[in-house]
Amino acid sequence: MNPLAKEFQTKENKVEGCVSQVWVRAYMEDNKVYFEADSDSVLTKGLAALLVEGLSGCSPAEILGLTPDFIQMLGLKQSLTPSRNSGFLNMLKLMQRKTLKLYMEAESAGNSNVVDSQMQNTNGVHVRPPKEETKMNHQDGFDEKDNSVAVSVESTRADRIRHKLETELEPMVLEIDDVSYQHAGHAAVSYQARETHFNVKIVSSKFEGRSLVKRHRLIYDLLQEELQSGLHALSITAKTPAEMESM
Repeated sequence: MNPLAKEFQTKENKVEGCVSQVWVRAYMEDNKVYFEADSDSVLTKGLAALLVEGLSGCSPAEILGLTPDFIQMLGLKQSLTPSRNSGFLNMLKLMQRKTLKLYMEAESAGNSNVVDSQMQNTNGVHVRPPKEETKMNHQDGFDEKDNSVAVSVESTRADRIRHKLETELEPMVLEIDDVSYQHAGHAAVSYQARETHFNVKIVSSKFEGRSLVKRHRLIYDLLQEELQSGLHALSITAKTPAEMESM
């Protein structure tokens, strides 16, 4: 893997939560996403190269559809220390966040038609996007006022997530799993932190006609308040009833 130019070794491209310093750059060409990376550690650079080589040239849907399960399938989880494994996951999450941002920029520029047609109905893992990316999309028919939910102070984050998703998406299936314990003590997550990481599986007819990215953006829009108040990451499975029946 070629060294990453110094101009791209910036805070924006730095992977948080890695034992070593790691930087990842992403760009899009012909509706495909490409990555470059570098690290001050030989081992970490090798792990980064694995992701760069495997994901470069893929469509946004393919990248966003990749789940952390592949780490175990490749046998990497058993071969890496917990801190290295966490850092590897953080690299993947940053790549997926950058992919989502590139797609959104293409959409804003009016170039999303081809990209959108590539969006298959796969699952993805997303971390919290930058604040400007979590603004409400009023064209989707959701209003910030309508999304406000009166809940008691004693309610858990899982309760609030369930209430918001059930109210707006009327799901046939909704499973919410708090997996925060798996990330306690990682970078940016203290040992005392709670309700920071969730797996969400949702089946709703509201997803009909929406691409993978738009489904996930819709969920992020609905959970904007949670994302700005301690919710660090979501693993999302979003399908339509027809897709579930065909499985």
